[in-house]
Amino acid sequence: MPEWRTPQPLQQVMQGLIDDLGIRRKLDEVRAVEAWAALAGPQINAVTDSAWVKGGRLYVRIHSSAWRQELHLSRSGWRRRLNEQLGGDYISEIVFR
Repeated sequence: MPEWRTPQPLQQVMQGLIDDLGIRRKLDEVRAVEAWAALAGPQINAVTDSAWVKGGRLYVRIHSSAWRQELHLSRSGWRRRLNEQLGGDYISEIVFR
């Protein structure tokens, strides 16, 4: 029987499709931004204008200078917790702007 007729777990099929389409990195970036929002919580999200990933760095635009300074001082802890939540070393640095 040809391999394409053999039943496969949906997760395996989806992972193969993601790899074939070449969108894994973009999906990981979206996951990182979503994980940041969940990890940061409502108080920090209230002062966040935007967040995006570029080159393994998470950029977070904060409109409060006091919060930006506070977050900057603890950025290594945020990066560690974010990567733990993502299940890998996806983010090399967090930049607060």
